[in-house]
Amino acid sequence: MTGAHPRHRLDPLIHAPIRLSIMAYLSEVDRAEFALVRDAVELTAAALSKQISMLEDAGYVTVEKGYVGKRPRTWLALAPAGREAMTRHLAALRAIADGLSR
Repeated sequence: MTGAHPRHRLDPLIHAPIRLSIMAYLSEVDRAEFALVRDAVELTAAALSKQISMLEDAGYVTVEKGYVGKRPRTWLALAPAGREAMTRHLAALRAIADGLSR
């Protein structure tokens, strides 16, 4: 059952604290190196990779692989669908918080 309460508009994929942290970080940049995101959200490479795979499968994050000199690099960015999902999710959180303050 879906009701009018804003909690029904929360995105369960984004709502998990680790994925919310990743999405929030990426929402502030055009793109970021994997290692930078890993360090910013305080995860292991394996844990970040698992979460990024879930977000990429949902179409929320893009992953680009390449090289800087001879060193392999991976860049992460929010896809347009990810930016839209994050905007909707944050709006739902704000609506919940605003309702509690009344």
